[in-house]
Amino acid sequence: MNFFDSLKDKVSQTFKGNPNKDDYELSGESTPDEYLEVGGGFEEHEKSTSNVIIRPFILVDFEDIKDILQSLREGNTICLINIKPLKEKDMIELKRAINKLRKTCDAIGGDIAGFGDENWVVVTPKMAEIYKSKQMEYFEE
Repeated sequence: MNFFDSLKDKVSQTFKGNPNKDDYELSGESTPDEYLEVGGGFEEHEKSTSNVIIRPFILVDFEDIKDILQSLREGNTICLINIKPLKEKDMIELKRAINKLRKTCDAIGGDIAGFGDENWVVVTPKMAEIYKSKQMEYFEE
């Protein structure tokens, strides 16, 4: 019996409810009678007790800016924004979105800068400052 056949047998026994308990004890795994609760993973992020949250965003439409602004106003989220989809779709909307981000940063005392291949923007609340080199000055204009 090759590897795949034995794997198939073990999986089918497990799903039929007839697992061989020795298989689990030898491997150090828990038996099917013992369950471990695991977090949902991809669900909405709950309020964190951590001081700083770094959260990625993708800007596809101008409307996507609402979640980013809300996160910034909370004061503990550093936003990493992929602007490439909106950049390829509509440059006018992208400029409008960047201006809205910049005005919000000014209002809350935050910071904004582009990085990477000019397809990413980082926006921080007041508690964080972005080190800017001369290469990043195009967002300051």
